[in-house]
Amino acid sequence: MTDLLILNGPNLNLLGNREPQHYGSASLDSINTALESRAREKGYSLAARQSNSESELVELVHQASVESVRFIIINPAAYTHTSVALRDALAAVDIPFIEVHLSNIYAREPFRTHSYFSDIAAGVISGLGAHGYILALDAAIHRLDTTSG
Repeated sequence: MTDLLILNGPNLNLLGNREPQHYGSASLDSINTALESRAREKGYSLAARQSNSESELVELVHQASVESVRFIIINPAAYTHTSVALRDALAAVDIPFIEVHLSNIYAREPFRTHSYFSDIAAGVISGLGAHGYILALDAAIHRLDTTSG
């Protein structure tokens, strides 16, 4: 059983090279390695997935429910502003999640300020770079620790 699922949307596989002024210089692999290590230290299992495909991300959310994942951390990337399908999948499975963005989406182009996820998320972290994932993981673990008994 996987306790925590990290989902990353389109183009995040290019982290480290893609627009470092917005997204920083850390690669997705280095972020995932840090998350896996921290989760393991705290006694939790973690799986990380990235896809450029909206349908694959929806399927990963559905599968998370089947596999009894307890918490999701998601950076929907561009799907933040466009994907009702991914929003509906997250609402349907009823797994708490935190929405993460490397850049401050509220300080960028106007179309980036709207999220289809924020109103159903347990929390949102935006603009703190790769460290935002660690903060989200710590918050998810805290929530799991306090709701597990």
